[in-house]
This record gives sequence, structure tokens and C-alpha cells, in this order.
Amino acid sequence: MNRLRSIFFCSCLLLLAGCVKDKTCVPKTVASEQATMQSYASANGMVVQAHPSGMLYQIVSSGNGATASLSSLVSVRYTGKLMNGTIFDSRTTTPAEFTLGQVITGWQLGVPLIQKGGKIRLIIPSSLAYGCTATGPIPADAVLYFEIELVDVR
Repeated sequence: MNRLRSIFFCSCLLLLAGCVKDKTCVPKTVASEQATMQSYASANGMVVQAHPSGMLYQIVSSGNGATASLSSLVSVRYTGKLMNGTIFDSRTTTPAEFTLGQVITGWQLGVPLIQKGGKIRLIIPSSLAYGCTATGPIPADAVLYFEIELVDVR
């Protein structure tokens, strides 16, 4: 009985330890990723501007319709890549729809820089994306690149 109680107690400790969040997760600073972002832009022939947040962007076409806000329902075509060129997500035929306020901060800052019908390229520091938390095929501390076409704003 004591052995069973010991096993149960150890199992509970292991389960609880797995529930404690990793407090060692410290997001990288934008400044620490600037060289990587600038290098990617140069290697891909991009002439970029720096957003006050530190994100880099290139407006391909500004569009001429409505501008999105955080509460807007946006319809977009996009491709997302890691800095090594690996595509981790893409919606280039049927547009994706979502409320802008529900996506990563880099998109919340970048998409309003264009209007309906516009296209933009974003190089987003990890702190404006998923930070030090890996998400699906996106590793922790990943700088992300997106090509975005704003199809519609409602």
C-alpha cells in the first residue's frame, strides 16, 4: 500500500511539474534581430522602411479602398516564410478571413499601412509574432516574413 501511495504521489508531482509554465522564456529584443531582418531584405532585393515598432515593411501597392482597423474583418491572401525560406503557411487562392485584432501584432501594425486591394511585405521580429514560444511549424524566436494582399475590409 505504501508503494502504491508513493507511485501515486510521484505521478502527481510529475503532472504538476508539467503544468508549470516555463519561466525561462524571455523574448528577443527587436534590436537583437535587426541584422537578420536587414540581411533578409537585402538578400531578397527588398527596399524596406522601418516601422516605429522595429518591423520592416515594403508597400508593393497601396490599394485604394478602405483601411483596416483592429475591429475590421479582413480578407487576405498571404504567404508566410521563415528566414531560411521555408513556407510555413500560405493562402494564395481562396482568401482567409479573420478579425485583424485576433492575429499577431506584426499583422495588426502592418496591414493598416495599406488599403483594400493593396499588397505589402512584412519582416516581423519574433517579439511581434510568437516570441519565444514555438507554434506549429514556427520555431521559438522566429523572425517571420509575409507577403500579404488585402482583398477586402469590412
